[in-house]
Amino acid sequence: MNKVLRHYIPASTRRLLPNRWDLIALPLVVGFLLFFSIGARETWAPISTLQTQVISLDPGNLPEYAIRTTLRMLAAMVAALIFTFLYGTLAAKSKRAEKLLVPVLDILQSVPVLGYISFTVTFFLLLFPGRVLGAECAAIFAIFTSQAWNMTFSFYQSLRMLPRDLTEVSESLHLSGWQKFWKLDVPFAMPGLIWNMMMSMSGGWFFVVASEAITVGDKTITLPGIGSYLATAIEQRDLTAVGYVILAMVVVILVYDQFLFRPLVAWADKFRMEDTAAQGGAPESWVLNLIQRTRIIQRLIRPISRFFTRVGHMRLSLPLPRLKSRASAPSPSTSRMIDWVWGVFITLLAAYALYHIAIYVGSEVTLADVGEVVGLGAITLVRVTLLIAVASVIWVPLGVMIGLRPHLAEKIQPLAQFLAAFPANLLFPVFVIVILHYNLNPDIWLSPLIVLGTQWYILFNVIAGASAFPNDFREAAANFHIRGWQWWRKVMLPGIFPYYVTGAITASGGAWNASIVSEFVSWGQDKVVAHGLGAYIAQTTAAGDFPKITLGVVVMSVFVVAFNRLLWRPMYAIAENKLRLN
Repeated sequence: MNKVLRHYIPASTRRLLPNRWDLIALPLVVGFLLFFSIGARETWAPISTLQTQVISLDPGNLPEYAIRTTLRMLAAMVAALIFTFLYGTLAAKSKRAEKLLVPVLDILQSVPVLGYISFTVTFFLLLFPGRVLGAECAAIFAIFTSQAWNMTFSFYQSLRMLPRDLTEVSESLHLSGWQKFWKLDVPFAMPGLIWNMMMSMSGGWFFVVASEAITVGDKTITLPGIGSYLATAIEQRDLTAVGYVILAMVVVILVYDQFLFRPLVAWADKFRMEDTAAQGGAPESWVLNLIQRTRIIQRLIRPISRFFTRVGHMRLSLPLPRLKSRASAPSPSTSRMIDWVWGVFITLLAAYALYHIAIYVGSEVTLADVGEVVGLGAITLVRVTLLIAVASVIWVPLGVMIGLRPHLAEKIQPLAQFLAAFPANLLFPVFVIVILHYNLNPDIWLSPLIVLGTQWYILFNVIAGASAFPNDFREAAANFHIRGWQWWRKVMLPGIFPYYVTGAITASGGAWNASIVSEFVSWGQDKVVAHGLGAYIAQTTAAGDFPKITLGVVVMSVFVVAFNRLLWRPMYAIAENKLRLN
């Protein structure tokens, strides 16, 4: 039959007909379009519907709730990616902007999700009055704040570690700033960025309860979703419903792993910087292979691909004027004067912000309260530091083993995403019941919950570093018979060090955020509280005490920024100056 069709149907006509791969792919594409339309339709409903719709623990509602939650997370991911490209590029390309933007990024990642929710819910509700869209934007923004920072740090680190020879080649080809961004900067950063996108997606699950079931003072906004379903299950102490949440999470994570992240990992493998073939084979994706074999879908995608290719080839210049010659460049003394003025401006700006914060907080907070909060911050700092150290010892070797073996990474990838996405809320029943039954010390036994927001940043970034490690270097080490501890010290640890530092920095922010839900846990009416800054912020947020919320957020930001300045930033400098691939 196929031979007869080939004989009677012209080739130009056959190219317009679907092949057997199209018959498999087209229903999937139509299904995803329906998936998006169902979720998007509800966002335009009147906000009064949120008051009449009660979150039901009927498992039959979970598919719709899963769609709503996943759409929020994907929308937040798109916003985080745009933020990453803009913010990370400006911080990496301008030394003066870096002095302001990197400390601000440290502060942004240290501010807990509850801190953002406290001050942004009202804004988004006023932005779209009377519509569910306002509450949806508030939830999306809350998820965005749990996704964007580690992606931005990863992209910033990649731009700072660009090999000088590749930069020189781009200059010799006279690429414009726009062309260099899409042909060099983004491709070089892509392997690490994709693994951080996976971590960000998982990080969104960690705080999905806080983003969908928002309670600030007397204002409560509950959006249909897996997070609000889980919050209701915890409130009603329904273990069966918690089990349904775990099952729904497994299904959703497997779906977006197969249809989004695994194709991205396979596609990004072509950006590996090496001259020899990778050992163990390249990562593969059945979805990517399926799309590449289709006929109709390829024809539909081709115009979009051509459009983005033309956009990437456009010779757009940077908005800032370029220096044409040495004569037009500022003298060293002038440059130092500009740097000094810029430093003074940043200092004055920080002092101005702190002054107004002090006035706002001082209306209801005493010096004794400040001392108490600083002490609580020190307790949480000890927890965070110890857990980062433990996570590093465990996950750095495992991350290297996974990253150097693409086929193993394919098997581990969905499992790692599920474990990283596993919300601490699901473990509340176990911890609360055990701690109360055996009268255990919450300061010790609630600490393991924080590691759920810490270890995965390190693991995913180490996997990204090991995956991007040039195979040429591995072969050279094998030829020189470098093995054992010497291989770790001379070859692998220097190779993954920039990625590890990025993971450790974001792990620090993730752990501080995790302390909000890990130091103050509840199961029904039973509550267990540990001493720490996270418990303080959680309790003041539930009470709607904005001055004390501000005090807790500011103290947390100061701890995180100081920790990053004293430890992680010097490590970044070592990675950039001594461990850079030239």
